[in-house]
Amino acid sequence: RARPPRPHSGIGLARPGPVVAVPAKMGGARTDAKPVDPSAAGSAEGAGADGTAKKDQPGSASDAVQVPSIAEIRAAIPKGCFVHSVPYSMALVLRDGVIMASIFLLATRILRTPGLSAEPLAAWEWLGWAVYGFVQGTAAIGWWVLAHECGHGGFSQYKTLNDAVGWVLHSFLLVPYFSWQYSHGKHHSKTNHLIDGETHVPETRESLSVVGFDVMHRWLGEDCFAIWELFSHLVVGWPVYLFCNVTGGRRLKGQILEKPVPFKLGLVDHFRPGSPLFPDSWSIRIALSTLGCLITLCGLAMATSKFGVLAVSVHYGMPYLWANFWLVLYTWLQHTDPTVPHYGDEDWTWVKGALCTIDRPYGVFDWMHHHIGSTHVCHHLFSTLPCYHAVEATKHLKAFLEPRGLYNYDQTPWPLAAWRVAKTCHFVEDIHGTQYYKSFGSKPKKQ
Repeated sequence: RARPPRPHSGIGLARPGPVVAVPAKMGGARTDAKPVDPSAAGSAEGAGADGTAKKDQPGSASDAVQVPSIAEIRAAIPKGCFVHSVPYSMALVLRDGVIMASIFLLATRILRTPGLSAEPLAAWEWLGWAVYGFVQGTAAIGWWVLAHECGHGGFSQYKTLNDAVGWVLHSFLLVPYFSWQYSHGKHHSKTNHLIDGETHVPETRESLSVVGFDVMHRWLGEDCFAIWELFSHLVVGWPVYLFCNVTGGRRLKGQILEKPVPFKLGLVDHFRPGSPLFPDSWSIRIALSTLGCLITLCGLAMATSKFGVLAVSVHYGMPYLWANFWLVLYTWLQHTDPTVPHYGDEDWTWVKGALCTIDRPYGVFDWMHHHIGSTHVCHHLFSTLPCYHAVEATKHLKAFLEPRGLYNYDQTPWPLAAWRVAKTCHFVEDIHGTQYYKSFGSKPKKQ
């Protein structure tokens, strides 16, 4: 097996601490360079790479904590962590493929496939297929993350190779590769920005009240509403985002959009080259993205005609839903917590936004998913850094940021963290200044 160049390490991982909120006026450091253009396809650290900064006004709360520039943060990480290895990246693709193939072969050895057996399946076999759906969908996120790396340029130093591998892997998982690459680039260039951010941009109390969520909360109660939040995010959240840009940004093409579903500029989707989400120069890439998904759908249609709906549902449908579950869970928990701020135009800077990211422990899933959840602070600061160096880089990053109170880590087990977020993070009061998530159980802001 090919091995990546191993960076030197002399720093151990510090003991985890509580989530640390990034101050509302984080030390006054502002990157003067413009945020990355989403068309650069995911090189988020391009924003402020020169490390230039300027102080906020003297006497402000920002004087308490000095936020380092992106160049200063990068200097804390060994240069070897930024080195790509094509053989190792390809070996990871093979590794995940072998895992998924092994799960498939094991399941088909033990379980009869519904629709292909002359006799009805036993209850334990249906239970077995339910377990298979979770395990296979969980394994598939390995390919999802590697395609995500391709979109950022973290898979290799070769753009053509990145796009070829990323397009194939994401198309297999019904993800429009280039379309998502563009919108995800916006997410990285405007992290935790209340207006220009992308994906999981907080709603306001007012916008959710318009669609009756406040009434729903009163009727259902706190716990049942939290269950609804989990369902709406983890089950239907991903397709709704792709088709309607729900949880997307508030500003597009210079115009402020309505929330939670933007229709002012027409349907904002990830599949049409003419969608207002994309510039005209991306039309061919958007068409290729949709083509990839259509090829997969045609394959599924052919499989359905030959093997039946039930067979395709247990082999692809259920794993697909679990893969979506993991995708949304990671993105949701990486940027959502009652203690983590979101910024309006007045307070946001690129470094402040990137540091509003939370690393969390995911146990064995962390290895399967290339440490996407436990090294995400590093990923938002340096998105072209290969995922196989992210654990090493995070050790150095944590040693640099944590003494300054700028490293967010929450050791809460992820199921409990998801439940807490579902109960406490429903909206922000405004889209200006610095805002923190609140729940419908909290008192409205005084006028």
